[in-house]
Amino acid sequence: MRLLILNGPNLDLLGTREPAIYGTRTFEDFLVELRKEFPGHQLDYFQSNVEGEMINALRNAEANCAGVVMNAAGYSHTSVALRDTLAGMQVPVVEVHISNVHAREPFRHVLLTAAVSAGCITGFGLEGYRLAVEYLLRRGG
Repeated sequence: MRLLILNGPNLDLLGTREPAIYGTRTFEDFLVELRKEFPGHQLDYFQSNVEGEMINALRNAEANCAGVVMNAAGYSHTSVALRDTLAGMQVPVVEVHISNVHAREPFRHVLLTAAVSAGCITGFGLEGYRLAVEYLLRRGG
């Protein structure tokens, strides 16, 4: 099965950005481990700091993938455009957040994208991505 892992703004800084919140591992290092854990499945990866590029990646994934694991980062709280894209998708999207957004600043408590996602995993660090992949593989995409 082919899945897309889509990361949004500033997640290219994992490992160095606020390590007390986001940890010290880069996503690229974690992705190597994740791919080894799910042999026989294709885990595509795309990261962008640009909202429109993320929307294009979601549209492409709908045509080419069985599901998406998405951490839209700050856009989860602000992007009506991403929310509307997710609402029209025919493949499941699992939203992931590394930190527990509900234990942080009040503006992070509202996730515009979560209501139109298959589910939302928040607060389990990078492990949340693994849980999302497992869910998508078990449900068949």
